[in-house]
Amino acid sequence: MAWSTANLRRESPESDKFSGVGEDGQIVRRGEGPPPEVLHEHVTDLNRFLMVYKFGLAEINTKLEILAEELAHRGTGNPIEHIRPRLKTPASISAKARRIGCPLTYSDLRLRIRDIAGIRVVCGFVSDVYTVAEMLTRQPDVELVLTKDYIAAPKPNGYRSLHLLVEIPVFMSDRVVPVPVEVQLRTVAMDFWASLEHKIYYKHSPQVPSRLRDELTAAAEDAARLDERMERLHHEINGSPAGQRTAS
Repeated sequence: MAWSTANLRRESPESDKFSGVGEDGQIVRRGEGPPPEVLHEHVTDLNRFLMVYKFGLAEINTKLEILAEELAHRGTGNPIEHIRPRLKTPASISAKARRIGCPLTYSDLRLRIRDIAGIRVVCGFVSDVYTVAEMLTRQPDVELVLTKDYIAAPKPNGYRSLHLLVEIPVFMSDRVVPVPVEVQLRTVAMDFWASLEHKIYYKHSPQVPSRLRDELTAAAEDAARLDERMERLHHEINGSPAGQRTAS
């Protein structure tokens, strides 16, 4: 197994650092590495570090599922098409840490990498994106930390989505841990475009031909126009003014 993703160091007996992590997320040895009992300790530290993110993600996922089911039973329509929770792997965490120049220690990772736990919420209409965001963030135990609205102000490549960084308290046996969770909300059209864009960039990494970049930007504009058209039809059918935020 290659030593290829991390070399997180233990600075003191009390600190929460881990050693090497392989592509499968498991601690691995490098040459004359530490004995098995020390490796086991590092694995335990890693699992403990990721555990609170897993629980925070589950809390947000449950809240969204409750909202979706409640609205469906209320008869007002379910604004959520589907939900995709995601927990970064150790390999992905260490790769991002190297990319942003973050020291490979647990305390630094906690402070600087805020999207270890993430969840994608795909909605039918743009108005639904904002409706779900409002419903989630007005809950008293959900603290909104940061909003990045790439729908109102798309990225240069055409990417559109509403990103929320929220914190949710996770109640452990001996403490309460505020856990950051990144929530991405987008329409079906936005999600389709983002999925294809990711595949194209992955295939042509590290350099995507300019022709493809132009095509992707044009496709993003087409997707945005489709969202606008479907929104108008949606509100016309429901008898509400276009642009009004509803949960239906």
